[in-house]
Amino acid sequence: MSKKLQKVAYKPVGLLLGIGAGAIAGFVFKEVWKIASGDDDAPNATDEDRGWLEIIAAAALQGAIFATVKALVDRGGAAGVRKITGEWPD
Repeated sequence: MSKKLQKVAYKPVGLLLGIGAGAIAGFVFKEVWKIASGDDDAPNATDEDRGWLEIIAAAALQGAIFATVKALVDRGGAAGVRKITGEWPD
């Protein structure tokens, strides 16, 4: 399989993996936030009843979880493609 064809073939797989990663990360963040804060809902940046520290902590935690889950899913997807095609996707 040519590199160009492989790249085009991997695009929809990467897109689906990204959507799945976002859903998983959102669920994980919500559960971790419940445990960490005892609150069911994480604060929004515009929530005037929440303090700066709580909002920044929630954003940092959410970003770390999303980045970690995305890296795990992307790496796993690339490894799966290599297993199927014999080549690492670009």
